[in-house]
Amino acid sequence: MTKRFADRLVLITGAAGGMGRAFALRFADEAARLILTDVEPQGLEETASLVRAKGTECSAHRVNLAVESDISQFAGQVRSAHARLDVLVNNAGIAYGEIARAFEGLSQEKWLHYFNVNTVAPLLLAQALRPVIASARGVILNMSSMASNVPATAYGVTKAALNAMTYGMAQVFAVDGIRVNAIEPGIMETPASRAHLSSETYDRVQGQQALKLHGTADDIAALGLFLASDDARFITCEIVHCDAGNRLRGWRG
Repeated sequence: MTKRFADRLVLITGAAGGMGRAFALRFADEAARLILTDVEPQGLEETASLVRAKGTECSAHRVNLAVESDISQFAGQVRSAHARLDVLVNNAGIAYGEIARAFEGLSQEKWLHYFNVNTVAPLLLAQALRPVIASARGVILNMSSMASNVPATAYGVTKAALNAMTYGMAQVFAVDGIRVNAIEPGIMETPASRAHLSSETYDRVQGQQALKLHGTADDIAALGLFLASDDARFITCEIVHCDAGNRLRGWRG
């Protein structure tokens, strides 16, 4: 296997399971050193154990991205411990429950909480880590969603805003040679999606795909590793679909 990330340092948020875990395992297979975060400690440690079993250097940190002081403190620790950070994967987010069902009737407090985690935290973390990412002329990947295209839920709205944030970040960070892109997954087979989405929703959304395949977290991780690699050195300011050519590209509730 190609070791595109040998001696490179990668930070992944939301690493307790699903896509975050898939990213961690893929980067570990390609010899990256890893920093993993999540708000859920048990799953985070499970991911860290799987990564270390591959012989990969890895540290795990419980970070609440809804709290700005948590972001600042954690980023300060990273800057103190490392001179460079090659890849930041902003994977963490709130995707299920009320955020994926509601649009009308949400309180200002709930809207701001959802935006804080899904839209603003990726920027705040990237800003706080900017000196070490700039030292590596590194890469930032934001995890968006197909729901951002025709948002009819709070989740879709926060991801549409993240797409806009990605464009802004790409422009601002480019002066330091930092590339910023986002990935829009379609409907993917993960434990969380299977637990929260009905079989009817799966059938309807998959029925809109040009390719009759079941997407997995590993499909997203494979794309992410390409975008983070030197092979994609000329790609920035892009929102990349990974949804088997889904014609719906929107609300999946």
